[in-house]
Amino acid sequence: MSPIEPANILRHELIGLQVHVLASSQDSLSSFRGTVLGETMKTLTIGSELHARVVAKHDCLFSFRLRSGCETEVDGRYLVCRPEDRVKKRSRQYERRVYAHWKK
Repeated sequence: MSPIEPANILRHELIGLQVHVLASSQDSLSSFRGTVLGETMKTLTIGSELHARVVAKHDCLFSFRLRSGCETEVDGRYLVCRPEDRVKKRSRQYERRVYAHWKK
């Protein structure tokens, strides 16, 4: 499998990555930071030094820090599906948006 990059983050495992919730419909989740501890179809479990929180994917904007050190923003709506199915499917709409962003 290819190394994790902003363009192919949807096709990789998210568990273990550092994440920052940039925006959320719940004010208490905005600016929450931590490590992805678990993932289900509709939620991410994010653990910080103080506690772990379960965050709904569909109403959040996430910023993931990749192992290479770069950060990429992902709209949670692109993440909503079972993790094992997400790594198999390809989201051309997301990839086009990321490539356009990185060309600037």
